[in-house]
Amino acid sequence: MIASTKAFIKGAGSLLTGLGITIKAFFQPVVTSQYPRELLKISPRFRGHTKLLADIDSQDKNGCIACGICVRNCPSGSIKKVEGEKREGEKKKTATTYLLDYTTCSQCGICVESCPSDCLAFSADFNLVGLKREDFYFDLVKEFEKRKQAS
Repeated sequence: MIASTKAFIKGAGSLLTGLGITIKAFFQPVVTSQYPRELLKISPRFRGHTKLLADIDSQDKNGCIACGICVRNCPSGSIKKVEGEKREGEKKKTATTYLLDYTTCSQCGICVESCPSDCLAFSADFNLVGLKREDFYFDLVKEFEKRKQAS
């Protein structure tokens, strides 16, 4: 009889403790985001796929000089091809093709760090969706041109 009474009191105590936690959480502010109607602020340290930045001297062209250092340094082999051409009146090459396979990218940042012209950065694209693997093959030169035309 005494053992069952002690067990009942112990169970009632744990029930009241659980109810106290539930009531306390009920009156705290809501932390749920109603995605996609509400977007959360992206952390400045977020790493999306890499993107090309504009040339320091001329904002109308990409800054990639097609040296291939990022291709050689990529441990995942995600950067498939970087090609460029030397245009008339320019001192250095300009990238015409920069193929990135985002399905194999580990987002390590070695390509961004090793770029001698500082033309690579991480994008803020966090909601990439696709049904095929090919949806995640990017030509960063074309992406740069799209961004340039949009702004």
